[in-house]
Amino acid sequence: METLTTRGRAARLAATALGLAVLLAGTVWGTDDHFPFGPFRMYSTSNPPNSPAPDTRVEGVDSSGAVVDLGEQATGIRRAEIEGQQSRYAADPALLAEVADAYAERHPGAAELVEVRIVVRWHGIRHGRPTGRWTDETVVAWQADR
Repeated sequence: METLTTRGRAARLAATALGLAVLLAGTVWGTDDHFPFGPFRMYSTSNPPNSPAPDTRVEGVDSSGAVVDLGEQATGIRRAEIEGQQSRYAADPALLAEVADAYAERHPGAAELVEVRIVVRWHGIRHGRPTGRWTDETVVAWQADR
């Protein structure tokens, strides 16, 4: 086995120091978008024990009036992608047409979607335990031009 040269040792120490500096900076000033060098707050925080817990979903209404679940299996779009871009969809609901297009591409024989909406189901929580009650809130809706 060859020994590490002084220059090689210095390069490895510099790379390690740089990595630690970026990790420390990300921990102090970073956001979830900076992961793995920033904090991943999803797992480091929790809701207060009496606050409702959100459960976001995407659903559509087809031309027959049936409600269709537009989860990952139906569209290829992960729920986390929808949740992460929810403010963009709220600012421009027409972006939900892409979800309808993804559904149509995967289900060519299905009835056309005339509406796509992002719905948050707020599950009741009391003393950190589910109450079994919930309410749905439509936070964004897009309707197709007919």
